[in-house]
Amino acid sequence: MLTARFTAPAVPKTLVHRPELLRRLTAGVRGPLTLINGPAGSGKTVLTAHWAAAGGRAPRAPLWLTVEPDDAPGVFWAYVLEALHRGGVELPAAVGRPTRAEGVTQSFLVRLAAGLAESAQPVVLVLDQFDTAQPPAMTEGLDFVLRHAAGGLRIVLTSRTDSLLPLHRYRAAGEIAEIRHADLRFTHADAEALLGEHRLDISQAGIRLLMRRTEGWAAGVRLCALAMQRSPDPEAFVRQFAADRTTIADYLLREVLDAQPPDTQDLLLRVSVTDRVHPDLADALTGRDDAARTLAGLARDNAFLEQVDASAWYRLHPLFAEVLRAHLRQRHPGLEQQLHGRAARWLAGTGRLTEAVVQGAAAGDWPFAAGQLVDDLAIGRLFTGLEAEQLNRAFAPLPAEAPGAAPALVGAAARLVVQDLPGYEDAARRADSRLSPGSGAAARFSRSFLGVLAGRATGDPAATERAAADAERVLGELPPQRVAAHPELRALLLAALGAVRLGAGRPDAAQSALTAAVEACAGPGTDPGTQYPLCDALGSLALAELMRGRLRQAAEHARASLAVAEQAALPPERRSGAGHLVLAGVAVEHDDLPAARSHLDLATAIAAAGPRPDAVAAVLAAVIGARIAAYEGDGEAALAVLTRLRPAATATATAAATATATPAPVSAWAVDELAVAESAAHLARGDAAAALRVLDAAPCGRPEHLLARARALLAAGRTGPAARELAGLPADEGLAAPARLAACLLRARLAAAEGDTEEARRRQAEAADLARPEGLRLRLPPFAESGPRVRRALREAPRPPARRGRPADGPPPVMAPPVMAPPVVESLSARETEVLRQAARMLSTEEIAAELYVSANTVKTHLKSIYRKLGVTRRSDAVHRAQDLGLL
Repeated sequence: MLTARFTAPAVPKTLVHRPELLRRLTAGVRGPLTLINGPAGSGKTVLTAHWAAAGGRAPRAPLWLTVEPDDAPGVFWAYVLEALHRGGVELPAAVGRPTRAEGVTQSFLVRLAAGLAESAQPVVLVLDQFDTAQPPAMTEGLDFVLRHAAGGLRIVLTSRTDSLLPLHRYRAAGEIAEIRHADLRFTHADAEALLGEHRLDISQAGIRLLMRRTEGWAAGVRLCALAMQRSPDPEAFVRQFAADRTTIADYLLREVLDAQPPDTQDLLLRVSVTDRVHPDLADALTGRDDAARTLAGLARDNAFLEQVDASAWYRLHPLFAEVLRAHLRQRHPGLEQQLHGRAARWLAGTGRLTEAVVQGAAAGDWPFAAGQLVDDLAIGRLFTGLEAEQLNRAFAPLPAEAPGAAPALVGAAARLVVQDLPGYEDAARRADSRLSPGSGAAARFSRSFLGVLAGRATGDPAATERAAADAERVLGELPPQRVAAHPELRALLLAALGAVRLGAGRPDAAQSALTAAVEACAGPGTDPGTQYPLCDALGSLALAELMRGRLRQAAEHARASLAVAEQAALPPERRSGAGHLVLAGVAVEHDDLPAARSHLDLATAIAAAGPRPDAVAAVLAAVIGARIAAYEGDGEAALAVLTRLRPAATATATAAATATATPAPVSAWAVDELAVAESAAHLARGDAAAALRVLDAAPCGRPEHLLARARALLAAGRTGPAARELAGLPADEGLAAPARLAACLLRARLAAAEGDTEEARRRQAEAADLARPEGLRLRLPPFAESGPRVRRALREAPRPPARRGRPADGPPPVMAPPVMAPPVVESLSARETEVLRQAARMLSTEEIAAELYVSANTVKTHLKSIYRKLGVTRRSDAVHRAQDLGLL
């Protein structure tokens, strides 16, 4: 008898306490059978040893027996009896002992079960490493004793594989407690605790990366922690470590791969080239026909391969796959590339485009990989959709000299994705040299499609319109079913076309294209590929409405754009700051400068992380920032903001060209918008002459320009010229609401300056009525330059006759009535308050889930409930509302 087999392993000093699993173990031993099942290194034995060291919270301390794979039935039962004896369990002498290693008699099992049934207290026996390698006779005997011991015996099994015990019977009778691999995986909190035990200070992002690579595999996390202790930069180790060059590789090769027969080892090495594998694909990679049985057995035995969502597909643990690929390269040099190519063609034949493209790229077969993307009209997937990052990563090594038009087109698209315009132009020239009128419609469409997106990046309206017309014409040559399968194409085309028209100062023409883009995203079902262009098109629509002065519609589109980005969980680099930018502009018109500043800061932060802003967004960001500074009385700051976007520096004005690319043209709208903003900044500094010089240097017939000149002239005391400018404005129907309001206020100032206080009061009241529909607020700054005499005249003048809907003896309204927030319909729960508190820290849904140790779906459910209770529709509004109510 080996004494070590009766002793539970020592609990590691760097132990991660897992109270929930310990509680489940304690509850499980109230029944006859507890199964702890997981792969090598998942922490089965450590958990059970920790529980046993604490006495198992049972009247009698649990007994321990480590089972060896070569134990014969008689040897096993002899060890069981010895474990019972050493644990102080008294059995009748009549039970006897096994006399042969090969087996025991049925009468022995009957006597043992009867003896255990008479025990005063139940016996809890841990059988560590009880796997399917045990002889069936041993498992059958254990099942017989367990079922006939009348509660006197309770077994805890730890196993890498499902035991041959009839588990279905125990489940049906409710007599089994199971702790599986999914339960044994380390959580984020477990990993953080383990790293802390090793005195490693790793960032939350680093821990998340470690968890993603190890998928919570306990031994993997422990081995990484040990390696990090030896690393000069533990944080960098998490980002850079290669599994095949660490002790993880030795562990997996010895404990998992070497434990398999040669044919199974060969299969594992070959299927490691794919992220997931189907039995038919595995047969194609091995040239055999036994994959279905082998894969099912590996998954059942927890050999670091698991079935994907009860489908016919399987996936290897990522670390195991990485180690296997390195071992494949070492054992069979040159075979990996062949296997990638074989997998690419099998996947393409089954319609799995993205996987086929990725495998073809890994094989270095660029004509095949790029051809799949172009011929299927899937080139838009490089710009949007769930596979965009994966596809761009696959084509990152694409060499410029790869033959054929398709690789050149995909190379151009890949450069455009990262906004490398010189690189795009080089690849586009190569594609043009390889394309001909006889080239397929799919390739010709892809070229026009890229031309539209490039035209947006360079801000070239003429080139964009030509490319869009070409793309629309070629689409008519393609099979409608194939076009309909890629709604992202039209959505991206129309969103780009609308943005370019907007940058050219044509908001009406832009609106038609952008509305069509939104409609293209609204087909049956929700296509992940349309989420980015939908967010983009809604943001551009919001900008168009803001330019036209339709503030309510602008705010609605802006909020819709932000909601799409949030619901789709778009990464920062795929988000547009247009939504927050528009809300900043609306807040300025509503005289809510703190909100304007907050939204502008968010828009700036998103722009820094995301794609370069379009011309309109870049100009409006500067204009809004300058307006905020001017309204706050800081003219110098306003001018400083605008200095970065002087019209003469065209590349800077659009922020859409690199140092070596052709600068994008600046529209007349952008030039005038900046000039108007600069004139307002000069007025804030009290320099009316400078304001006029700026406007005169960029003459324009826009109403906003005429209003700015009238304001500057009036500030300079030139009432006559100011009146003539106002007289040149279009009729009210041709003015946007903010322009009409500004004109009304200027006429009030002009009347006050001329001593006609009654007219001034009438105009002021009219302005208040104009402010209501768009929620505009009247500001005092437009009257500031007229001096105390004018302001006093406006205050003291007799009020005009009452207008309908306003009492004659009441003061004229000076702002639209505030919209009151709805009452809280129900108190927030403690969990909802915690979720909201994390949201106030600007954490994403996934980060909140990690902080609270719940799923992302649970967080989304809590957020929906919070929105309902607080009467809001967005996360930021919920935070502000809760702060107003003192809930945070």
